[in-house]
Order: sequence, then structure tokens, then C-alpha cells
Amino acid sequence: MGNSCLSAPDALLVKIHNPVFLWKVYGFSALLQRGALAAKSAAFHCSGYNWYLKVSPMHKTLGDGTPHVALSLVLSRLSFKPDYTMNAVFVLSMYNHSKGNFLVVKASYNFDVKNTHSRNICLISLEDQLKSSEYLLDDTCVLGVEILQIDVCRSLKKKNVKVQKKFLFLQKKKFVSVQNLFLQKKDFTKGDYTWTMNNFPELDLKPSVLSPAFEIGRRKWFIRMYPRGDEYSTNSLSMYLFPQSWDKLLPEPGMMIELTLSILNQNNAQLHKVSGRFVFASKNGWGWSNFIALNKLKDLVGSSCIVKADITIIGSSSESQIVV
Repeated sequence: MGNSCLSAPDALLVKIHNPVFLWKVYGFSALLQRGALAAKSAAFHCSGYNWYLKVSPMHKTLGDGTPHVALSLVLSRLSFKPDYTMNAVFVLSMYNHSKGNFLVVKASYNFDVKNTHSRNICLISLEDQLKSSEYLLDDTCVLGVEILQIDVCRSLKKKNVKVQKKFLFLQKKKFVSVQNLFLQKKDFTKGDYTWTMNNFPELDLKPSVLSPAFEIGRRKWFIRMYPRGDEYSTNSLSMYLFPQSWDKLLPEPGMMIELTLSILNQNNAQLHKVSGRFVFASKNGWGWSNFIALNKLKDLVGSSCIVKADITIIGSSSESQIVV
């Protein structure tokens, strides 16, 4: 994955495109104003699995400093089993408001629970997107996903044994999941929380530990840490942010959150951080299975470990379905 990217010349303008998911991002330039962080949609369902669409608004490839708007398809590991692999053939797209068609790139990727993000696909240079209203009309960008084929295999004794094969064919009527993301450019709700663990060597022996609950944006949250990593990590500490008792809240739109989790020293100086943008629309958490390598962590912390969560609510998200 990394900085690899399918180049823009691979993108084609087509009139016939049958997305199963559309992501309408209102206030797209707000992503640019707050830096180059990628943003993930809320989950959408297709062919028995949950997926996300990730947009990197200023993606740069190795050897090319030109920023591009890049997309990546993400498989939810919670809807997939370990010891299985999935080869998916899909199309990622951006709507052309002027011509009424889509800029598309067809790609494929082998997913498993430790490789859930396809490589980035550069659809258009950021300069080309911003200079006209074709792909950014009234600061609104529409992104799409079409999944063409899924092959799922189980690995047994280092041999791939096919246990399931799925094809998705065009139908006269089908449901399209539509998510509307409304981004703010000012008046953000933000807050931070610092979690100090003075007995970290003892906690290190536990599978996972939870922080006390804390309140930001009229909601309560907690941090979940896996000191030796969760089932998806590779020799790394895992850490996630969760909403507390989301199912007890009244129905309301999801939230686009800009999250930074950091490890601090005794003087509250930042030693390591990871940031991302996620839609929190259910009780599921967001974070990183490979937050920091365990050998690096040992060099940074001793008997105590200080974790800080910085949370900024930068927008709201709603979803619906349409029949086409």
C-alpha cells in the first residue's frame, strides 16, 4: 500500500457506471484546509461484507510531488474471518457534474484481516479538481464504488482452497447506499483527554485495558489499548477510541471526527502520534492495530505510560438508500 498509486492516465470517463455506494462530500475543501489526512466513510454493505471508502485529498506518490485526489477501498475486518483471503475486482469513481458521467478506474486487490486497504488510486490531480466545477460543484464532490466480483478462499496447509465464489451482475433494480458528509470550516467541537498509567508493566500483562470514560462533544468516550497488540497487529501495540453506550442515544447523524492518539513523556512532550479522520456512526471504534512497534515502545516508556487523545468533530454524516 504505502505511497503506491495507480496513475491518473488509467482513469476513464464513462456514462455506464453502476455504483453500490455513493459518498457525497459537502464542503470538500475543508479537508484541504485541515491538512493532508485521509478520511474514511461510514460502513456500507455489499455482498455479505462491510466496506469503507477512503479518500486522500492530497496524495503524493514517490518520485512525483504532484498532489492527487486518491481513493482506496477498505474491507471491514469485523465482517471477515481470519485464514481467509478475498480477491475483489472493483471500480472507484468520481462524478463529473458538467457531463453527468463518472471518472472511473478499475482495480483489484487481495484482502485479508491484516491487509484491509487496497492501494491508493489517483483519480485526478488536485489542481485539475479545483480549477473547474466539473468534479467540485459548489464545493461538493461525489465519490463512488462498484464491486464487480468477489472470490473468497481459505488457506489450508499453505494451499488455497476455494470455498466460495461470488459474482455481482447488473440488475434492472438495485439498492444504492448513499452517504452525505457535511464538513464544517469553523466552529469545531474539540477536546482532549490524557490517560496516565503508572503501573504499565502490570497492565502490559493484560490482553487489553480500558481508560476511564471522558466527555467531549456531549458524548462519552473511552480508549481501549492492547499492550501486546490485538489479533490483527504485527508485533505492535494496538489502540482505539470508542464511543460509550452509543446504542442508548437518540438516533442522530454520525460524526466525522479528526482523531490523534499520542504517547507523551513525563513532561507531556509528544513522543509518538498517529492521526486520522473517521465517521463514528455506531458503537464500533476507530484506531490503529499497529499503533506503535513493541520494540520502539519499550524505548519510549518505562514504569508509566501517558496516552493523549485529541478529538475534533469536523462534520456530520447521514445515510439513505435509493433504488435505481
